[in-house]
Amino acid sequence: MSAALLDFPPAGPSARDLMERALDPHILLGMPHLNGNGLSETWLMKELGHRHWLMLACHLGLDNADFRTANGEEAYAAICATSLTDARLDMAQANDILTIHSRLSAVSRTRTSTRHELSIHGRSVGAVELISTFVHRTIKDNNHSIARVTLPEPQGQRFQPSLLAQNAADIRNGRLATHFGFPVLANKAIRTFRFDPSASQEFNGAGLFYFAEYQALADRALENWFPPKGSLVRKDVFFLGNIEQNESVFFDLIDFSDEQRTVHGQLRRENGKVIAKIFGTWTCLR
Repeated sequence: MSAALLDFPPAGPSARDLMERALDPHILLGMPHLNGNGLSETWLMKELGHRHWLMLACHLGLDNADFRTANGEEAYAAICATSLTDARLDMAQANDILTIHSRLSAVSRTRTSTRHELSIHGRSVGAVELISTFVHRTIKDNNHSIARVTLPEPQGQRFQPSLLAQNAADIRNGRLATHFGFPVLANKAIRTFRFDPSASQEFNGAGLFYFAEYQALADRALENWFPPKGSLVRKDVFFLGNIEQNESVFFDLIDFSDEQRTVHGQLRRENGKVIAKIFGTWTCLR
């Protein structure tokens, strides 16, 4: 009697293993990570958003970033504010090693912060904070129906203060008077740029207009109005809504200061609903 030998393929890595690999602090930079001015801000925000979601999944004890409401419906850790400070993205070149040191803290029962320190060759090239809150669609497939939802939280966790989270809440509730020296409630446009976002390029796997594309659209408008506008130094983005696929979106230039090299703009729907407030500082605007 002979016994057949069964050839089982080797087991692949688990999702949890791959989450840990994706959070490795070192990235070898190449063309996907760069643009003509150094490190791509859009790529950076996508990468940090991905790390934010993986860190949050680990924090909640999940094996992957599949977030669910109490009744099993899909939930999303939506980014509600981002802040890039002390940026030196122009320092990055191909074959440099970007190091990202990250930490997570709970801001409240519904909001989470991750902070990411960026360096190349031991020199800081910026710091980024992202604030997220869990949301779900109250109407199936309707991006205008996005609303906050509470997910189970780890027992005994301590909340840490975040000025960015506080500013985001104050902007959403109309309590913040000024930011970057500009009146936050001002909304009369000096100039307006219209976009028709691509469903295949600017929406994410959840069918939502991707948070990293908000600042990308704003940059496209600003480059038309201020060519060249210099290197980015600081940028705060506050997210207030989303759009449907095949819906136009408008970037309004609300105010700018040549002396301070700062800009205040907003993204809105055609009906006037503001979906983001954007504040930025560059080395120059002309």
